[in-house]
Amino acid sequence: MSRLLLFNKPFGVLSQFTDRGSPTARSTLSDFVDVKGVYPAGRLDRDSEGLLLLCDDGRLQARIADPRFKMPKTYLVQVEGDPLEPELTRLRQGVRLKDGMTLPAGVERIDAPDLWPRDPPIRRRATIPDSWLRLTIREGRNRQVRRMTAAIGLPTLRLVRWSIGDWSLDGIAPGEFKVLSELSDVASGPSAKTGRGETTADQQGPSSR
Repeated sequence: MSRLLLFNKPFGVLSQFTDRGSPTARSTLSDFVDVKGVYPAGRLDRDSEGLLLLCDDGRLQARIADPRFKMPKTYLVQVEGDPLEPELTRLRQGVRLKDGMTLPAGVERIDAPDLWPRDPPIRRRATIPDSWLRLTIREGRNRQVRRMTAAIGLPTLRLVRWSIGDWSLDGIAPGEFKVLSELSDVASGPSAKTGRGETTADQQGPSSR
């Protein structure tokens, strides 16, 4: 029976179970996930937070992680600056990075979402405003969201992946996970039963403050 884990990865945690060769100890998935036989489907950078999927089904893992399937991934992005419509239009049309043009992204400006505090807090500059975006991409390039916002002059301050496909962080605190344990549930996404009862995923993100 296939299992899919929805894990809310905290800031500073590696998207792997071991950390070999590092001169200093770094937090890994093994500090939070005690389920045997599951592996990350894709990755999330150490300095990013949010949804990381783990599973024990190779086909499902490939479908989630392989860019060919173009599974949508939605991020809540705090940026430095005041984004205007011309900048957002560039993201919607695709921006040129060093490794080529990105696919068009879905993006909108949002009020500050009601998220958990980040540890450590972001560094704000008193003279420069910050704003929040909801950004959806269908690619998986290295540090893509950060590079996209930088390309339009809006450096990313905080990055939280909220959803992948139909699965979201709704109801999952940082450092915690939910388990979808039935194959039919894995296929159905947000209506699936979990170890904590039924959940309805909110792909759009938490309510604003």
